[in-house]
Amino acid sequence: MSSAKVKMREKKMRNQPTSVQYPSSPMDVESSAQNGGGGGGGDGPSGIHPSTERSKSPHCIGWVRGHRKDGGSYAKEMPKYITAGAFAKARASEVSAMLKAVTKTTGSCHVFGALPKHMRRRAMSHNTKRLPRRLRDVANRMREKSLQAGSKKKKEQAKSKSRKARRRHGNLLLEFNRRQRKNVWLETHIWHAKRFHMVKKWGYCLGNRPTYKCYRPCYRAMSSHCLLQDLSYYCCIELQGEEDKLLASLSQLTSKEAGPTFAAAPCLSGRRQGSVVVFRAGCYPSQPLGPVTFLWRPRTQGSTHRQLWIWAHPTIKQDLLPELQSVCQCCEAVVPPVVPVVTPVEGAPTPEPELKPEKTSEAIQIPGTKRKRNSKNASGPPAKKILGDGTRSPTTPVTWRSSSTGIVINDLTMEIVRFRLIGPQSHTVLAETLEAATACDEINKSQPSSLWWPEHCKDESKMNLHQQQADIFHTLKDIYSTGELPSGTVLGLAVDDPRLTLPTKRVKALPCVKQTQEVDEEKRRELMLQGVPEHCCQSFLWEQSVRDNVTDNKISEQELNRMRSEVLVPGSRLGTTPLQGRVPILLVHQPGKQVGHEMSSWGAGWDLLLPKGWGMAFWVPLVYRGVRIGGLNMSLKHSQNKGAPHFPHDYPDCPAGIRFQEEQEAELLDKFRRRPPAKRTNYIKHGCLAPFRCPWQQLAEEWELITREGRQERKRDSPTETTTDPDTVMEETSHQDVAVTKPQSCFTVLRNRKSLRLLSGWCRPTTSKGQRRRRVGEVPPLDSSAATLFLTEHGMSLVWVRLSLLSKGKPELHAMVCVPITEDLKLLSNGSDSSGPQEPPHRNHFKSRIKRRKKGSKKAATFSLSSDKTEGKGSDLPSASEPNLATSAEDPKLSSETSKDLIFGLWPDPLPSIISHCSRVTLGWVTQGDFSLSAGCGEALGFVSVAGLVNTLLSQPSEHRGTLLLRNPTSLHYRFAKINIEV
Repeated sequence: MSSAKVKMREKKMRNQPTSVQYPSSPMDVESSAQNGGGGGGGDGPSGIHPSTERSKSPHCIGWVRGHRKDGGSYAKEMPKYITAGAFAKARASEVSAMLKAVTKTTGSCHVFGALPKHMRRRAMSHNTKRLPRRLRDVANRMREKSLQAGSKKKKEQAKSKSRKARRRHGNLLLEFNRRQRKNVWLETHIWHAKRFHMVKKWGYCLGNRPTYKCYRPCYRAMSSHCLLQDLSYYCCIELQGEEDKLLASLSQLTSKEAGPTFAAAPCLSGRRQGSVVVFRAGCYPSQPLGPVTFLWRPRTQGSTHRQLWIWAHPTIKQDLLPELQSVCQCCEAVVPPVVPVVTPVEGAPTPEPELKPEKTSEAIQIPGTKRKRNSKNASGPPAKKILGDGTRSPTTPVTWRSSSTGIVINDLTMEIVRFRLIGPQSHTVLAETLEAATACDEINKSQPSSLWWPEHCKDESKMNLHQQQADIFHTLKDIYSTGELPSGTVLGLAVDDPRLTLPTKRVKALPCVKQTQEVDEEKRRELMLQGVPEHCCQSFLWEQSVRDNVTDNKISEQELNRMRSEVLVPGSRLGTTPLQGRVPILLVHQPGKQVGHEMSSWGAGWDLLLPKGWGMAFWVPLVYRGVRIGGLNMSLKHSQNKGAPHFPHDYPDCPAGIRFQEEQEAELLDKFRRRPPAKRTNYIKHGCLAPFRCPWQQLAEEWELITREGRQERKRDSPTETTTDPDTVMEETSHQDVAVTKPQSCFTVLRNRKSLRLLSGWCRPTTSKGQRRRRVGEVPPLDSSAATLFLTEHGMSLVWVRLSLLSKGKPELHAMVCVPITEDLKLLSNGSDSSGPQEPPHRNHFKSRIKRRKKGSKKAATFSLSSDKTEGKGSDLPSASEPNLATSAEDPKLSSETSKDLIFGLWPDPLPSIISHCSRVTLGWVTQGDFSLSAGCGEALGFVSVAGLVNTLLSQPSEHRGTLLLRNPTSLHYRFAKINIEV
């Protein structure tokens, strides 16, 4: 009998006298007979003859509730005689126990145990008035006692507000402000949250993809109409100072070998927007920070003071801002003035005490009171919405000065709203949505005003410039496609509030190309060839005072609706535009596809820059013009179709790219572990060493080591040897340990334009599907000397490539780029099976170790249970991995690995040679892959080793030069692909 059952039996029988207890074993019978019980001869006190129990089998021992342990039953014969006193005493104790159980109220049922079952209600525990009067006082005392029990007094919960009260404007804003402290919301967040799957990235809450299926409609919008995106999460850093000092400081972050810099002539004038990859000061070509776009303010006549905006991804800001402060010597932080708590200014970050809803009288509510708004607070000013970066403290400096260079750095993050329109009809959507600002009448000009536009209208030169900008904007309507304009064109403009011309229902903006006069045709041709003149690129959006004035004096929706209700004809436009309804904007042209000879300018569009606070005022009118809305996933697809690297996915040598790869690996590994082993891919059998990450450093090191040893052998043996066969490469890597002779240098991505053009010519670039060869300039022939000279400089580099499948197939993330052997190229020439060869299944070396680990864990668990019974809980147990140490010592590849770290289907660290692990030599991996709707075939974007690519091109015949193999991590099938390096 277990100890728990013994305790239970003793508890039930503690009030029973000896005369009514049934013995549980023959020993109990003997003891009861010896004790004598309540008297009565030699037969037991309970009337059961001892000989009856002794005659039973010795196995019939033990007591179980209601039956014997061996399945038998108790003796059913009546006792011959009983002792009257003992019997009455036993019955009296049972009756008293029964009465006590009926009348006693336990802690779980409280006073409700005194009620019959048909009167018990769950609502009585919350409202004691539902109880009978005779029990209310007891229930109230028990309720008070329970509230005061314990060291901490339980706080009475306040009544939750009704939904109508929670949805009041002031309460909503307080709640929204509280939720924006961790992750910044864009001004279009509420609109996106109702229609998009939201993700928290980079300190923002952003829309990732719509809740409805729209992959192909979004592609059609980018190809034939317009796609709209909110890019306000991009960070803007403003630099002010003398032009020569700014250029001298910024030149340390760039190099002319990688393309145009901050000093490019079209960009320096302010007519074009530029893009550049920035590096740490003086570290080119290593230690890149990432790509940025920049925009210079046009020069002011007679002044050398310049203003520069640098737009960067939020993951670059933490690395870029300290680097700019270092090169510009701006270490003196300017502390912003403290905003008074009583009157918070709209547009500035609200102080912390104002944001807490707990401080308001509505949040702190006295129990039992009504949920109505307090009359004192009803007349007070409504809560202000957070504009700008609400997570940043008001005392955080956003301005830094330099006493030596005179340069000023301003952090304008979330101070400027940025919308991106992608597609050939982006200018048509803008032309129908926006209208150039109308001039003020003479009465408004003569009167002094605190608004910026009436003061602007008093200057005749400014109004002439505004009229020229409006003429250029009207000329945009006659251009058929956005891609016909020069890339990076900038146009400054002041427009009316687009809410005043909002259509009553959603319409689709369509191009209207008319037969214009010769004068208009000449203007349009000049705009298409030369772009916007320099003086028309000026905008008052550059002025901080104008931006603040426009934000603070924006017309509210309530006032706008009141003005609409007073219109005589409902739905018609307001007669006069309010003075607050003029907004300075900047239109920046975004170039489309700039590489290759196919689909030139695909994905071109416009960026619309606005002052903060005006996001939704422009967003809704743009949506009403029939645009599609895209999220973060559409930004990635836009880059794929353009054949351009996407940040931070395709920048593995940048700090942000390294962090992204680590996060992506953890996410994919967690998703892999959630699936059972029988329902997930066994990557060990597929020969895939790293399905969730790309070990770029190991790839570059192994190829650099192979090429270096190959050059030494050729110099020593036969100087005329020029080729490196993939089979020879596999033999070399199988007999050497790469980890021992690891070079100290880190890999870099090849960004030298001259070297990229040379490598692109050696690859024999073709069209997407490889039908015809494209014309390239004069390229030196590829031979051993040229390859050696090239690899001496770029041996540890990776190169960005585009791979087009020659047959069916869809490339996936982290697909392997491999080198075809001679038999594969013959197979491609014959055309019998051009889909590609097969990879033989690999042997799972870790299957037996995982089984032993499971058996060892079971044995260890069994041993622990037995040791707990004998020795107690403090015994030391051997780990589950100890039995496998001998096995791991036998295998040299796994000597440093224990079975505890093994995951079924995945290779553990450290990885073996990644080049020669499969039957085909590995060159690199894919970072973006999908079926391209623009090319009509599967396309992949990724990186390959420069050393491996040059060696492959040397060994391939001229007719198959640039042909590689592509294999997805979840497949054993290789696909033929054509490599293109587009500059």
